[in-house]
Amino acid sequence: MLKLTPAERSELRAEAHALNPVVMIGEAGMTPSVLKEIDASLNSHGLIKIRVFGDDRQARIDMYEAICEKLSALPIQHIGKLLVIYRPQAEEKAGRSGTSGRGMREVTIVKPSASGTKRPSVTKVMVKGNERVTAGGSIKRAKPRQKSAKKSSLGAK
Repeated sequence: MLKLTPAERSELRAEAHALNPVVMIGEAGMTPSVLKEIDASLNSHGLIKIRVFGDDRQARIDMYEAICEKLSALPIQHIGKLLVIYRPQAEEKAGRSGTSGRGMREVTIVKPSASGTKRPSVTKVMVKGNERVTAGGSIKRAKPRQKSAKKSSLGAK
């Protein structure tokens, strides 16, 4: 089983702070369908929050440990009725840089031949996060953010 350093655990807690619970466990408790939903959420997100409805603290702790054991996930935080669980994502998603999609990505550009009778040319290009591919197949940078004339004139004084 994976182990996290205290610094990694702290970073995951900070990342989970802004998350909303994706799975809610009601009075029926830990059913196979709830486990399946938690597994699917862990596969797609990696770090999730779970809300447990119920006042029995020991039952919540037992559920937390059972979920982590059955799904080979890591417990991150347990505050009140909220459980935070982490499982590293599969390799195909690990290649992406973060969840924002701002890293380099490979784009396939297909351009038809000039005469129209030959095969189209296919090229694969690495595109940065602030670039886009136009309909014609050329790469353009995203436009810079517009600056306020009012704010720039105040700063120039």
